[in-house]
Amino acid sequence: MKKEFTGKVALVTGGASGIGRGVALMFAGRGAKVVVATDSNIQGGEETVEMIKKSGGEGMFVKCDVTRAGDVETMVNKTVEIYGALDFAFNNAGVGPDGKRLPVVNIVDCPEEIWDKTLDVNLKGVFLCMKFEIKQMIKQGHGAIVNTSSVGALKPMAGFAAYDASKTGLHGLSKAAALECAPYGIRVNVICPAPTERTRLFENLTDANPGMKDGMKNGIPLKRVATPEDMGEAVLWLCSDAASFITGHIMPVDGGMT
Repeated sequence: MKKEFTGKVALVTGGASGIGRGVALMFAGRGAKVVVATDSNIQGGEETVEMIKKSGGEGMFVKCDVTRAGDVETMVNKTVEIYGALDFAFNNAGVGPDGKRLPVVNIVDCPEEIWDKTLDVNLKGVFLCMKFEIKQMIKQGHGAIVNTSSVGALKPMAGFAAYDASKTGLHGLSKAAALECAPYGIRVNVICPAPTERTRLFENLTDANPGMKDGMKNGIPLKRVATPEDMGEAVLWLCSDAASFITGHIMPVDGGMT
C-alpha cells in the first residue's frame, strides 16, 4: 500500500467506531499519525488507537466533547503539541435518530431538547472543530478538512427532521468555510454517506427493525449498504494531492441513491 501520507498528521473525531474508526485506520495505513477523538465511547476510541498501533501505525486518543469550545481547543493544541502539525481533519462526530440514543420522531412530537442536542453535536460541533482547526492550518499555510454529512441532507426522511436540518446546515457552513479558507491554501469538503454498516446509527436502527436492513439495501441502486472503507476512500482522496483543486464540494457516497 502506498504511504502517501507519511509525515502527515490526521485528526478524526467520532473515531470510536464505524466510519470514524475506518477512516482513522486507513489514514494510519497510509502513513499518517492519527489523533482519535470521541466523548461518549472512550473505550472504543482507545481500541481504535490500539488497532492503529498493532498494525504498525502511530496514534493517540483524546477525549473531546465537540460541543464545548474548551475541549475542542485542547484537542487541537494537544495534536500540535505532540505531533507538531495538523494536516488533515475529518470532522465525523455526530448523533442521529437510531431508536436508542435518539428516537425517530415527527416534528410535532419532537422534544426541544432532542432538536437542540442534534444541532449542538452535528452543526455547532463541526463549527467549533473547524474554528480551531482552521486557526492552526492558517499558521501552517496548508490543510484539508472533510466533514461528515449524510445522504439525508440530500434525500430527507420523515422522522429525521432535526438530523436532516443539522446536516443540511453543515453544507452551508462548509461552503462558507471553503471560501474563507481558500486564500490560505486550505480546502474544505463534505461527504454524504449512504447507510453504512458498523456505524451505531445503522446497527441500532436495524437491530430495532430487522427488516430495515434489506429495505435499505434494496433502496440503493448498487444493491448493497456502504462500508466504512467506502467512506474512507472518499475522505482520503479529498485530503490527497489528487484533489488539490477541489474545495467546497458536497460529495454523495451513496451507491446512486441521490
